[in-house]
Amino acid sequence: MKTPNQYRITNGLMGSSNNDANCGMFKIPISNRSYLQVISSDGMDWEHVSVVAYSDKKARTPTWSEMCKIKDMFWENTECVVQYHPPKLEYVNNHSHCLHLWKSIKSNIIMPPTILVGLK
Repeated sequence: MKTPNQYRITNGLMGSSNNDANCGMFKIPISNRSYLQVISSDGMDWEHVSVVAYSDKKARTPTWSEMCKIKDMFWENTECVVQYHPPKLEYVNNHSHCLHLWKSIKSNIIMPPTILVGLK
C-alpha cells in the first residue's frame, strides 16, 4: 500500500503524520471546487480506504473514475483490490456517500478469467 503524503491531513481530530504510515486522512483535490476525502488503514491483515467525494462542499458518492484514481494512488497497478457487496445481515452504512476499497494482506484476491468480463 502507498500513501500520497502530500495530501495527508496533519491537524485536527483526524490529523496524522508520515510516521503513521498507511493510516490517516487525505484530502485529494479534483478541481477548484471538488475533492476526495480518503481515510486509509492497514489493520487486522487488511489494507483499506474509504472514499467520499465533495463538490461545492456537499458530499456525494465517488464516481468509477474517481475510485480508479484512488486505487492507483494507494496501490500498485499490479495489485487487485475489491469493493465488497456483503450479505444484508453483514451490511454497515455509516455514511450514505462512502465507498470502500479492500485488499487482503495475507492472500491474493481470486479474480475471474478476463474473458468472462469482456474482450481485451
